[in-house]
Amino acid sequence: MSLYNFKKITVVPSSKGFIDITLSKTQRKTPTVIHKSYHISRIRSFYVRKVKFTQQNYHDRLATILTEFPKLEDVHPFYADLMNVLYDKDHYKLALGQINTAKHLIDNVGRDYTRLMKYGDSLYRCKMLKRAALGRMCTIMKRQKQTLEYLEEVRQHMSRLPSIDPNTRTILISGFPNVGKSSFINKITRAEVEVQPYAFTTKSLFVGHMDYRYLRWQVIDTPGILDQPLEDRNTIEMLSVTALAHLRSAVVYVMDISEQCGESLESQLSLFNNIRPLFNNKPLFVMANKIDVMSKDDLSDEHKKIFEDLETEGIPIFWTSTVTGEGIMELRQAACDKLLLHRVETKMKGKKVEGVMNRLRVANPVLRDEKARPAFIPEAVLKKRAAMKTVTEERRKTERDLEVEMDDEYVLDLQKWWDLKDPSERHDTLPEIWKGHNVSDYIDPEIFTRLEKLEHEEELKEKAGFYDNEEESEDEEMKEIRQMAAKIREKKAIRLANSHLVRKVKKAKLPGKTAAENRTPSKMMNDLGELGVDLSTMEGGHFRSRSKTRKALKRKRDVSMDTTSVARSSSRARSQSRPRDESGLRDTAMVQKARKLAKISQRKIIQMGKAGESDRHIPVAKPRHLNTGKRGIGKTQRR
Repeated sequence: MSLYNFKKITVVPSSKGFIDITLSKTQRKTPTVIHKSYHISRIRSFYVRKVKFTQQNYHDRLATILTEFPKLEDVHPFYADLMNVLYDKDHYKLALGQINTAKHLIDNVGRDYTRLMKYGDSLYRCKMLKRAALGRMCTIMKRQKQTLEYLEEVRQHMSRLPSIDPNTRTILISGFPNVGKSSFINKITRAEVEVQPYAFTTKSLFVGHMDYRYLRWQVIDTPGILDQPLEDRNTIEMLSVTALAHLRSAVVYVMDISEQCGESLESQLSLFNNIRPLFNNKPLFVMANKIDVMSKDDLSDEHKKIFEDLETEGIPIFWTSTVTGEGIMELRQAACDKLLLHRVETKMKGKKVEGVMNRLRVANPVLRDEKARPAFIPEAVLKKRAAMKTVTEERRKTERDLEVEMDDEYVLDLQKWWDLKDPSERHDTLPEIWKGHNVSDYIDPEIFTRLEKLEHEEELKEKAGFYDNEEESEDEEMKEIRQMAAKIREKKAIRLANSHLVRKVKKAKLPGKTAAENRTPSKMMNDLGELGVDLSTMEGGHFRSRSKTRKALKRKRDVSMDTTSVARSSSRARSQSRPRDESGLRDTAMVQKARKLAKISQRKIIQMGKAGESDRHIPVAKPRHLNTGKRGIGKTQRR
């Protein structure tokens, strides 16, 4: 199939696109700066390089087109005739021949101007020779405009063709238009061919695939054929004729017995006889379709005689319906089996088999005496076979039969077919496993009786009042605590609500003022008294103020400070930032050195911080890629 993968053919550009691509590539891939002061040999090699590069670029692209498009002599005859029907073989060969001629002309131009370049004695003459060479190459490509457009259309159409393998197992469906060919391929394969109630819905070949006996089969749906001479048939009909002529396959000829296709059975038989030479050496089947509209018994005697004559000729006939699916699978099975046998027979008739048969040896055993030695079968095996035979004869009811009989009362019971030593255990509860152990092994069988005894004891204790005293005593002790906790929670909620209200009102705060100024000891004692806290045990009935002790400690600390601490405190007043911990440093010089080293270590981090995505800083004064180029101030159509 790799031979016929037309989807991989490279896109064929137009003549203008061909020229633009090549000249742009020449400008980008070759040097662009030359001066009069250079030696003449250097100037010649500069322009020779441009001519050779352009010529080689044209040569490679044209050679790619010639190699990727299939040659009619190399492909299978089916594809050769198919391309002749679709694209006209002469026109196709002429287009490829013109491309080949253009390739040779461009090679000659490049070779001639390379020879002339050695006679260029100045930069101007070398430049004019280069210009003339490239101009002649582009003129040659401009003349191929229509050829390139034709090849691009052929490539697009070929890429849409189905991938048909001419050598694999194939079933071919043919017949008049609107007889049910597309419905048949949709039934037996995974294809989804369009089906409509009018003629010529299928206008090209459609391929579907199916599996039978672990083998892959391809089924081809062909367009409808009309009963007319070969020279009067159009392109759509010739697709079917080409497939019938060249593909080794089983042919299914579809006939519409209801005559809803617009053609009578006599005309369908006439078409069958007309294209019958195409069926030679191929398994042939006749599919009498649409028996859901008209059954076999409803046919007239003349129409029945048509099918009887076909059967007498040895052509199998299958009565089918693509709506109900009747007879479809039987036809598929018969066609596949017959085609497999036919392929084996044709291989046996070929020359390759003779070379294989010479290397095969078939051994025929010879009797050593006339004594009979029948096969020994044990009695147990015979009994088992007899029992199996009776079971199959009786044929137990399936679950589907039971479901139909019982209707809504049916319940699917999967455990009744379990094979156990004791059939009575089929519906037992399954044991539950936890951490690798069966839970049922750890269940106490007397647990329910013990539970009843415990419950009885608890009832007796409750009646005797065993739990009453504890609850009352506990209630008496906890009652005051619960009341106190409730009051504290209520007070806390009020405080939280007030604080939220205060936060919402933006007030100017003086430096040094805090919210703790309103929390005086007397106010706190009043609040605790309201909550029921006994404050009579406290000294003097009030709290001691800690402000005096704090002031004394601060005064002592200020007196004990030395001159160095005074200098440092003045520096702290100038800077409100948090000072670095310098407790492990020996003197002022070491402190300054540590600060300097810290700054040096942070330089790289600061520089890297500027190289972000949002930083528009360009470190180079004039970046080369932004301020240099090969284009002037003239037209920009070339690029």
